Amino acid sequence: MEPTTITIQFTIADRPYRLSVKPEEKGTFEDAVRHIEVQMKRYADSFAFQDKQDLLAMVALQYVSESLAQKKVETQQNIETLLAGQLLTIEKTLDEALE
Repeated sequence: MEPTTITIQFTIADRPYRLSVKPEEKGTFEDAVRHIEVQMKRYADSFAFQDKQDLLAMVALQYVSESLAQKKVETQQNIETLLAGQLLTIEKTLDEALE
């Protein structure tokens, strides 16, 4: 039987971390670590910083702001889908009433 979680180890900003994840999530976390490292390097190449925690804070801010923006878009799309469905229902009701 496959374990429900596995322990993965990774390093971010020169600090080691261990995390228990589902086996199918391992690749996602590895990708996330790579993305963080790439963004930290981009910030390091572009801006003055005192330590890697400054870079990590900027990366966190970037990803959280992108995530919030995406949630707003998804919420707007959900509202539009809901409204379109309601309009179709109203149109159908009106068509039936006019027949």
